[in-house]
Amino acid sequence: MNVIRTLPLLVLALVLSACAGKPARDSAPVSVEVAPAAAPAADVANTDAVPAEAVADTATEATQASTDPAAAPVTGGTAPTNAEDDFAALYGGPAPTAEGSEGGSAAYDPWEPFNRKVHSFNNVVDRAVARPLATAYTRVVPRFARTGVTNFFSNLRAPVTITNQLLQGRPDDAWDSLGRFLMNSTLGVGGLFDPASKAMVPRRSEDFGQTLGAWGWRGSRYVELPFFGPRTVRDVFGLAGDIPLSPIRTIEEDKIRIGLQGLQLVDMRSQLMALDDIRDNAVDEYALTRDAWLQRRNYQIENDLRGKHARGKDADDTAPIPVDAMPMPNWGN
Repeated sequence: MNVIRTLPLLVLALVLSACAGKPARDSAPVSVEVAPAAAPAADVANTDAVPAEAVADTATEATQASTDPAAAPVTGGTAPTNAEDDFAALYGGPAPTAEGSEGGSAAYDPWEPFNRKVHSFNNVVDRAVARPLATAYTRVVPRFARTGVTNFFSNLRAPVTITNQLLQGRPDDAWDSLGRFLMNSTLGVGGLFDPASKAMVPRRSEDFGQTLGAWGWRGSRYVELPFFGPRTVRDVFGLAGDIPLSPIRTIEEDKIRIGLQGLQLVDMRSQLMALDDIRDNAVDEYALTRDAWLQRRNYQIENDLRGKHARGKDADDTAPIPVDAMPMPNWGN
């Protein structure tokens, strides 16, 4: 009877021994300890209720990061989401990286509660006014005419760009920008056409906020302004340096000046319509906008410091909203 009772145990032991002795394919040795089949519900709640799909996505992104430098973690050890990668690609810069964020670390946003309220206000204005106007603009105005409007306002920013390139100690770039401005203003019929690009003259966009960054004001806290949108404290001070250089703000006739400023805002908003789906589908649209904007801004300043400047279409459509685009009183006129 004892033999009969112990026979099943012997068979089970032999089976376990055979399984343990069988070499595993591409796997580490089997641990002696056995993990529980499933965590209790209370433990699952303590893991911030991360869905299985999110864990799978994180693992996939981590695998991609190990083989693709462009998919490196953003900050805080988390990989960028697909939306962030798309946003960075549309912005014309590299995929978000730890070195690409403002000051080389996580976004410096101590005013986040205030900034989120302003961001919500800006979104209401955008969805109620700016986006419908931009949509109607792209549907009614032909593409060639919209391109002419974009070229016109880009050409008007040349004095701001040239002055800031000189302030940054880049006379060669300032000379290129001056030649581009003269060529487009004459052969390009006031900037409506862009013969300078066909002549391989690089187009660049600079402002005083970038100049302050090149002078050493690198890390700066994030702030979102009503109507003006994303900024840093450094860029808010930069507005004061750009105001006197704005050709549009020298126009004393209010109707003409405000009309041009409104057209410029609609034109800028129409160029960002490709980002609307990404923003609308983002889990945290505020954080996505903030992080992508700071990374792009830091990317511009790093290029200024290293002397690496993109040729062709640069950051004209993704730079901060210029001060000359906002309908404001002409103080001093």
